[in-house]
Amino acid sequence: MALAVGANRLELLSIAEAVAREKAIDKSIVIEAMEEAIQKAARARYGAENEIRAQIDQNNGDIRLFRLMEVVELVEEPATQIELKIAQIDRPEAAIGEFIADPLPPIEFGRIAAQTAKQVIVQKVRDAERERQFEEFKDSAGEVTTGVVKRVEYGNVIVDLGRAEAILRRDQGLPREHVRTNDRIRAYIHEVRREQRGPQIFLSRTAPEFMAELFTQEVPEIYDGNIEIKAVARDPGSRAKIAVLSNDAGIDPVGACVGMRGSRVQAVVSELQGEKIDIIQWSPDIASFIVNALAPADVAKVVLDEDNQRVEVVVPDDQLSLAIGRRGQNVRLASQLTGWLIDILTEAEESERRQEEFVAKSKMFVGSLDVDETLAQLLVAEGFGDLEEVAYVEKEELLSIEGFDEDLVGELQQRALDAIESIQLEADEKRKALGVTDDLAKKEGLTSAMLVSLGEAEVKSLEDFAGLAADELTSTEDGILKSFDLTEEAASVMIMATRIELGWIEEESEEETGGIANEGVISEEESGSEE
Repeated sequence: MALAVGANRLELLSIAEAVAREKAIDKSIVIEAMEEAIQKAARARYGAENEIRAQIDQNNGDIRLFRLMEVVELVEEPATQIELKIAQIDRPEAAIGEFIADPLPPIEFGRIAAQTAKQVIVQKVRDAERERQFEEFKDSAGEVTTGVVKRVEYGNVIVDLGRAEAILRRDQGLPREHVRTNDRIRAYIHEVRREQRGPQIFLSRTAPEFMAELFTQEVPEIYDGNIEIKAVARDPGSRAKIAVLSNDAGIDPVGACVGMRGSRVQAVVSELQGEKIDIIQWSPDIASFIVNALAPADVAKVVLDEDNQRVEVVVPDDQLSLAIGRRGQNVRLASQLTGWLIDILTEAEESERRQEEFVAKSKMFVGSLDVDETLAQLLVAEGFGDLEEVAYVEKEELLSIEGFDEDLVGELQQRALDAIESIQLEADEKRKALGVTDDLAKKEGLTSAMLVSLGEAEVKSLEDFAGLAADELTSTEDGILKSFDLTEEAASVMIMATRIELGWIEEESEEETGGIANEGVISEEESGSEE
């Protein structure tokens, strides 16, 4: 590069071609860098206040140097402006606002000027090289690549990909995996992004997608689309679960992924440093999928809570430790794989809990309906769990219970209605005592019991309610209304409707907002909230 500033015309072009070829960038970018370097050196020679341009002919290497002058009526900056009548002496067609190129004699590069020019060219070429790397790799995110370990810095591995360098951060490498300089390494391109120091390519060997891509490379049926990978969950370096589905009735997806004598899965296991892999048959029936995901444990019963994406799994007493796994690994991976929260109970624990629930519901019916214990237990045994179910169920359903007649059913439903009304009145008095406003009490979707819980959490007005986020109400850990049957979507709808009612935001069509359930962000100024 040092030759560029002192070279003759043909050498200049040869150098540009050589640099462009070496850095895999366009020759015109190198020529542009040389022009910029010459311009910088010329400003140092003729004065930085001048607007100087350099042009290199890409055919013969000729260098033209000239100063740009703007044609004006009255000159204010003599270095960059020229008066109209003076400009028209040589160029009669000159007009105000135009620029005139005033030729300058070529300059000789001194040692300092040559060094400055070299720095400009190097920086420009480096920037172009970085841009080329970003453009080349920006669409490679999501692919598996192979490179050579260049060096290891504080646990982070720098990998040479040939045309660029990538980084495998310490937290993205497999535990207990030791790599050395010049080792070949395979990894998943996790992210490619621009940064101040240039494009950064981030690799991962812990990402679930890495395992999926490895299986795609090892199993032709996956590559061809006959088998589909539906989900992957990993505890990197230890254990993983992968769910697969066959789109061809004649292909066993699990067997195809295992391969003859385990050859295919073993190739993936070897790449992942011995990570144990459970290959699972995916099922559109979530209960069946969860049962499969908990393998090798046997499952006795599954109870789904679809609103909260939670499932209760009952296993035989001797299968509990197997279902949970060492340090909870098996159930944790199954939960990641299915996307459902999984609670595991033994048959004995489930029986005990059911008995406790049975006794509690029976006592509630005895106290609220003023009936004897036998009748209360009969209602619970028939599937009735609360007063609302008794009060509002069709009479025919109650009449279908052996020993129930019209008079008994009518009396039970009336007593249930009276009990509900009494509870609501009591709750209403309590919410008034807590200071919950009538405006909030009129909010559709909020029961008296909910209002009491809101009041106890210092949510007492429409403004307080509108300032909440949906998960503050429904979070299973600390949600204000977590004990009520309220979904996050329903909570979001109520909050958004309240914000519109208060005028914090304008009501928009679903086409504009994507549906009212999508919560907006409300600033303090918009909400009118006060510190």
